[in-house]
Amino acid sequence: MKKRGFEVVSKYRDANINLPKRQTKGSAGYDFEAAVDMTIPSIWSLNFVRIFRLIRNQHILNEFDFEKAEKIIKPFLVPTGIKSYMGDDEVLILANRSSNTFKRNLSLPNGIGVVDSDYYNNDNNEGEIFFQFINYGVRPFKIKKGDRIGQGIFMPFLKADEDGDLLVKRQGGFGSSGFGGEK
Repeated sequence: MKKRGFEVVSKYRDANINLPKRQTKGSAGYDFEAAVDMTIPSIWSLNFVRIFRLIRNQHILNEFDFEKAEKIIKPFLVPTGIKSYMGDDEVLILANRSSNTFKRNLSLPNGIGVVDSDYYNNDNNEGEIFFQFINYGVRPFKIKKGDRIGQGIFMPFLKADEDGDLLVKRQGGFGSSGFGGEK
């Protein structure tokens, strides 16, 4: 019986995707590779400066300004072509590589990613894992297929006594379990 691991999602089955692996005996994280070539533009090239200038000069932003800013200031999703299976009491934590921030100006805007066990084979995208990046450097950053972009660490987690039985079935990925007070 399989406990935890990785598989290639069906849309990348014939794309020569490598399963994540640890690089050394003492490594906690499994290195994920990019499934495609991709360029992450600099936030400075995305008209970010205009929005920053408006805010800095205490300009009262209108709905058009907010909508424009929300379209501009978003992370870019880098596909891995990988899905992960694990026990119901486990989670896969996605972390940035230290070299991404230090040498490449790439940051995970959410700090870490959380891949729940029920994300595996979900109806929306088969459970494909993506890394979210923003490029705070001044140049666009080119990622090539096969570049190591992040790492995943399997962890057990604990539930509160009052947790109860949840019967909601996951439907998708980012934000699929709702936001704040949404119903």
